[in-house]
Amino acid sequence: GRELVESGGGSVQAGGSLRLSCLTSGYSFLTYCMGWFRQAPGKEREGVALLDSDGTTTIADSVKGRFTISRDNAKNTLSLQMNSLKPEDTAMYYCAADPANCESDDDADPLSVFMDDWGKGTLVTISS
Repeated sequence: GRELVESGGGSVQAGGSLRLSCLTSGYSFLTYCMGWFRQAPGKEREGVALLDSDGTTTIADSVKGRFTISRDNAKNTLSLQMNSLKPEDTAMYYCAADPANCESDDDADPLSVFMDDWGKGTLVTISS
């Protein structure tokens, strides 16, 4: 069956970096929309970064210039490089996949994309 397994979370100080990885099984990056989402305590889940099957990326304004999404087809791994981390980046981060294109259902939010499959998440904690 298909599976998404996140790793790389941890606790770092503000200004630091982390690299999240999502080891995928049963997915083809060439046909799936892949993404990273996060949910902070007491807040709704939000999209962080999307990587479409054609290589197009969409990055949330709140992390633009600091976070980079990428994929390694040979290793079946989706990554999220996070630099210049801030306390407000503290959240559970989830890897997600959907067989359709990364098409938003909300004109006001390009990261409002339905995703069919989700990993269990990896916790990121940033201290000030």
